[in-house]
Amino acid sequence: MEVSTQSVRFDAQLLQKHNHPTPRYTSYPPATELSSDFNQQDFYEAIARGNAKKTPLSLYCHIPFCESACYFCGCNVIVTQLKDKVANPYLDYLFENIEQTAPLIDGDRLVQQMHWGGGTPNYLNPEQLERLWNKLHEHFTFAEDAEISIEVNPRYIDRDYILFLRKLGFNRISFGIQDFNPVVQEAINRVQPEELLFNVMAWMREADFESVNVDLIYGLPYQTLDTFRDTIAKTIQLNPDRIAVFNFAYVPWMKPVQKRILEETLPSSEEKLEIVHMTIDELTDNGYVFIGMDHFAKPGDELAIAQRKGELHRNFQGYTTKPDSELFGFGVTAISMLHDVYVQNYKGLKDFYRAIEEKQTPIEKLVKLAEPDNLLRREVIMELMCHFRLDKREISQKHGIDFDTYFALDLRMLQEFEEDGLVINGCDIIEVTPSGRLMVRNIAYCFDAYSRERKQQRFSKSI
Repeated sequence: MEVSTQSVRFDAQLLQKHNHPTPRYTSYPPATELSSDFNQQDFYEAIARGNAKKTPLSLYCHIPFCESACYFCGCNVIVTQLKDKVANPYLDYLFENIEQTAPLIDGDRLVQQMHWGGGTPNYLNPEQLERLWNKLHEHFTFAEDAEISIEVNPRYIDRDYILFLRKLGFNRISFGIQDFNPVVQEAINRVQPEELLFNVMAWMREADFESVNVDLIYGLPYQTLDTFRDTIAKTIQLNPDRIAVFNFAYVPWMKPVQKRILEETLPSSEEKLEIVHMTIDELTDNGYVFIGMDHFAKPGDELAIAQRKGELHRNFQGYTTKPDSELFGFGVTAISMLHDVYVQNYKGLKDFYRAIEEKQTPIEKLVKLAEPDNLLRREVIMELMCHFRLDKREISQKHGIDFDTYFALDLRMLQEFEEDGLVINGCDIIEVTPSGRLMVRNIAYCFDAYSRERKQQRFSKSI
């Protein structure tokens, strides 16, 4: 299926009207539906079903430690400079977590994708990195063309480390810029000079990574339209393969570290909209394709190619090109996403360690997609999120339903988006228009059965 590559269109008035808090839909049901009331046997039975189908694998390893706190951060991290005291013990428990689960997974299920995130994965030294790498390759079989990626903090890395990552076998790499402006960097406790960032990119190009991704954040303290325009210009000059431009979610009541940021220093909602408009124009004018949500990629990048072919997917790691794989997460707070069961490990380090010491799988929460309705709605939402369209006939035939009848209530919720020209609900196709693409998660929300009883305040706004 070839999907239209018509780009995104900015409409400030409609964005303001529909800019309500919604899930990011890296999964359906969203991670907020994970419950501490569960039967761990559901996880093991889901693994067995994946074995029977020979479903390919995606692996995630979480390294939770950071050397310093970034005030904008909303992740589950542990800030400490005591590397000698925390890194090796954590790896020992992480290895046990891997050794608990790996024997349950058939050895002929190939790993198509692996990602290390955090925290700061380059908190580990080269020897520790290699130990973890070898442990995973000891227990899993990797496809020759597997995507193997890692996030790094550019402040704590050098040329030799980057070359080592590539030699070890990582072929994709990501690093956070957030903003080039020194005043903004100071306000978020993320000082990284422009020269450093350009050096890091040069080393990554020298190492010949297949794809380099950078992250930016808009809505940070002291940002203006002009300062972020400069950040976008310098990012384009860096020439990364992918660019993620995230909206800063200011939630100091949930993330106490954000109390270091004064609300009056944040750009207004009007200026944030102007920043988004400028960012879209600059990136698309310079050859980047709008993938969805907050992601852009060069036309030749695998994300853009997969979207054009209708083969883009989405999981807890975001957009992915690998279809039908089951995600297994290792480490504190890591999420596993099997076909019909999602689980999350303990968020607290002590709880994670305790469970492993007691020879228990360190699962804190689980959600089982017990009803066929869950799988049906997941498919509808992911089609919209990844491709901005869905074929109602195809869904009806696959699931034995009449689409318009089954989703009558959802389609009534969709009508307001239709009236505003953000989506077209045809006889056979639902298509998100270029004006609606920035609001795709709000459009997808219409098909979220959990939305009927969920409080929107648990989520961030689209813009």
